[in-house]
Amino acid sequence: MKKYSAVIIVVNLVAFFVFFNHSIVKKEELLEQGELILLELAPVDPRSLMQGDYMWLRYTLSEDINSDSIPKRGFCVVGLDTRGIAQKKRFQKERAPLGQNEYLIEYTSQNRWNINIGAESFFFQEGEAEKYEAAEYGALKVDKMGNSILVGLYDADLKKIE
Repeated sequence: MKKYSAVIIVVNLVAFFVFFNHSIVKKEELLEQGELILLELAPVDPRSLMQGDYMWLRYTLSEDINSDSIPKRGFCVVGLDTRGIAQKKRFQKERAPLGQNEYLIEYTSQNRWNINIGAESFFFQEGEAEKYEAAEYGALKVDKMGNSILVGLYDADLKKIE
C-alpha cells in the first residue's frame, strides 16, 4: 500500500507543477501579446494597515450598473476612445458577439453594487503613496478570451507612473 501512496503523491506533484507552469506561461503570453487598454479609476483610499501600502482600485466602468440585470459571471465589452481609454459598451454572458474594435474583460459580480474584474489591488513600496495618488487610469493587458492582467497605473497625461 505504501508503494501506491508514493506513486499517487508523485503524480499529484507532477500535475500540480504542470498546471502551475502552464498558468505562468499563459500570463507571460498575455503580457507580451495582450492589448493595452486604460480603465478610468474612481477615487479610493490607498492604505492598508495589514498589507502595507497599496491602492484599492475601483473602475468607473463598474459604476452605474444594475447588477440584477447582468449575469453573475460574464464579460464587460469595452471600446477604446481616441486616447486608448476604455468606454463601457455592454455586459454579456458569452464571449460573442463582439464587434470590430471591441474588447472583452471577464468579470464576476458578488453583489448588486459592483463588479470585480480581478485587478482591484495595486501594491507598491512603502513610502511611495504620494507618487500613486496622481493615478487616473489602471492599465490592463487583455486577450481575445477576456483574460486581463494589471500592468501599471497611468496619470492624467497617460504617462505610466514609475
